[in-house]
Amino acid sequence: MSQENNSVPELSELLQIRRDKLTELVNEGKNPFEQVKFDKTHYCADIENNFESMEGEVVSVAGRLMSKRGMGKVMFCDLQDVSGKIQLFVKLDVLGEASYAAYKKLDIGDIVGAKGEVFKTKTGQVSVRVSEYTLLSKSLLPLPEKFHGMTDTDLRYRQRYVDLIMNERSRQTFLKRTQIIKEIRNFLDNLGFMEVETPVLHTIPGGAAARPFITHHNTLDIDLYMRIALELHLKRLIVGGFEKVYEIGRVFRNEGMDTKHNPEFTLLELYEAYTDYEHIMNLTEDLYRHVAQAVLGTGVVEYDGATLDFSKPFERISMVDAVKKYAGVDFNEIETLEEARKVAKEHHIQFEPHHLKGDILNLFFDEFVEDKLVQPTFLTGHPVEISPLAKKCPGDSRYTERFELFICGRECANAFSELNDPIDQKERFMAQVAKRDAGDDEASMMDDDFVTALEYGMPPTGGLGIGIDRLVMILTGENSIRDVLLFPTMKPLDK
Repeated sequence: MSQENNSVPELSELLQIRRDKLTELVNEGKNPFEQVKFDKTHYCADIENNFESMEGEVVSVAGRLMSKRGMGKVMFCDLQDVSGKIQLFVKLDVLGEASYAAYKKLDIGDIVGAKGEVFKTKTGQVSVRVSEYTLLSKSLLPLPEKFHGMTDTDLRYRQRYVDLIMNERSRQTFLKRTQIIKEIRNFLDNLGFMEVETPVLHTIPGGAAARPFITHHNTLDIDLYMRIALELHLKRLIVGGFEKVYEIGRVFRNEGMDTKHNPEFTLLELYEAYTDYEHIMNLTEDLYRHVAQAVLGTGVVEYDGATLDFSKPFERISMVDAVKKYAGVDFNEIETLEEARKVAKEHHIQFEPHHLKGDILNLFFDEFVEDKLVQPTFLTGHPVEISPLAKKCPGDSRYTERFELFICGRECANAFSELNDPIDQKERFMAQVAKRDAGDDEASMMDDDFVTALEYGMPPTGGLGIGIDRLVMILTGENSIRDVLLFPTMKPLDK
């Protein structure tokens, strides 16, 4: 440490000073942790935004002290609550010597309640002239240095509570996340959809191609799986007679982690009877447009270097046409699996022995097309091999009535005209089981009860799944899923 910094206490000394202050308060019978209530009348932003009508009014505010300036007979402090900040004007001759002296001992980070008159300082700063205050909670750890904030991203995710205190952008991101989910609910509720809840623990993982988390139920002595999708239980409800259902819930996939993937994430799934994927495509476009306009006030969004326009009709292109456009390979001219494997080798596409022609088409899409779909684009015409729950296209059983929505090269939605033929569904489950036996641990298992449900009869149905986290990323400008999850999955430090 340089000579100039010899007067700066080490962190351990700062921690001890705060604990000594707490001990002193306790000894004086003023333990702040015994406070059980504070009658707060206004939020900070209310006062800032409505000063003209509130000038001279006595208010009670509460929040965290974020700064202290001046240590003579007058102090200026910034108090922060969920809405924003307000300046506290604290004066010796208003509080009195004893109360003012105690106030001077408060630390940045302490939770304080304050009562006083709303006014403007000589510099025009809206403030509260404090006439009385209460220490509601003592901060025993110092906040990060204010000018640099919390710049360690790993620490931000591990200690989200500090990140929310220090970073306005983080607070705004999660406020917008709540608004986005609220507007999704408003949109669907206004269309007559019913929100439901389905089990998180499944005896058979289904509804997606993903590796599940496995747990064990001791009483029943059976293995259970954390759900990887919401689909199959929601479709059971369509069989049961509910015609429009949706669920917004956490799903769990035991897979890799990167800026777009977290082991648990939030999924919206909806199902509507007596309609098809074309209708669901229009609904999806309307949903994205509504949410962007309601939350941001515009359909034009800047994200990842691109200007996205949700107010314009979304582009629509089939997987075959997209691969032909961007890879120069026309799968309409490829008849056999051998031909598909040959062209894959020519284009350096790695495939597995169990991959069929449709799987290889999808591998071409992943390699050559996905990152090109920047503006909102509906991809249609998925091969039947990768769509075990979708209806086949009339007149061409190689493909299905399915779409995925891509934005900035990321899959943001997935939808089908739902397969409701129990015989076809059982055959496709069996094909998935064969894939699983061949080494594909993401392939579906046989779900006999779901087949039984279909045998009772499910009406023609359109279904949709939307990754809420990716939608939030786009509308908040965040590039990592960890920045839109309050508590992303992290490896423990001791590991």
